Amino acid sequence: MPAPHIRHARSDDEQPLRRLDRETWSSLHAVSPPPGPDDPFFREHAGPADHLVAELDGAVVGYLRLGFPTGLASNAHVRQIRGLAVAEAARGNGVGRALVRAAVDEARRLGARRLTLRVLGHNTAARGLYESEGFTVEGVHPEEFLLDGRYVDDVLMGRSFTTGGPTGGGPTT
Repeated sequence: MPAPHIRHARSDDEQPLRRLDRETWSSLHAVSPPPGPDDPFFREHAGPADHLVAELDGAVVGYLRLGFPTGLASNAHVRQIRGLAVAEAARGNGVGRALVRAAVDEARRLGARRLTLRVLGHNTAARGLYESEGFTVEGVHPEEFLLDGRYVDDVLMGRSFTTGGPTGGGPTT
């Protein structure tokens, strides 16, 4: 199978990304309710520019949402992976890995000093991927969520970059 093509999302990706989001929703990785059939994919603070899209043979098979962990100027040097999904049929083909690597590159390009994420403790596949790409566990909120009748840890992971000083900019709307 060819390597996935990673690009920034476009506004015309709304429908395929909505479909992918609904199809991949699982309590393995989501703490919020599943998206409704009419819920928009792009939102005010998570538009096309905040998403990387993976394609295989021209079809959208994955996405990664990249944003700020907070809206504070004092935290503007950090980017956060705020969502990652890969279509079931495309799993095992390096799509998730390609998206994570592209997110690292994008965060660096944007001048970030760190890239962080939160992952559920029982999502061992995602944790393994992140660890293999240089992320380390920086904290755990034990039993933070009750999902499907089980208490699940919220694992905080991060990766630091070597940069040359404070970065400008901050969250944009």
